Amino acid sequence: MGGLCPRCGARTLFVGWTAFAGRCRACGLDLAAFNVGDGPAAFLILILGAIVVGLAIWLQLALAPPFWLQVVIWVPVTLAGTVGSLRVTKAALLALEYRNAAREGRITP
Repeated sequence: MGGLCPRCGARTLFVGWTAFAGRCRACGLDLAAFNVGDGPAAFLILILGAIVVGLAIWLQLALAPPFWLQVVIWVPVTLAGTVGSLRVTKAALLALEYRNAAREGRITP
């Protein structure tokens, strides 16, 4: 999940922060054939959103900070959590697609 190719394990999965390489430079696996789409972003929005909202409600009930302080705290936390986790979730979904031989439009193996 650290940017490793699902076939050979080489660190060749990404060419940028979150952009997949076209193919693995070590084994030649065609990474463009995999389509993780918006799945990683949707997972992160739902999971991190629930965590941040829960923490914001707890903070409001426990300390009653002003609204501007809530914004100053939770907007950067949400952005950092989403951007920081996006690479990991994209790699995880691509690895799951590879391991399960998942392809678009195919239901049975």
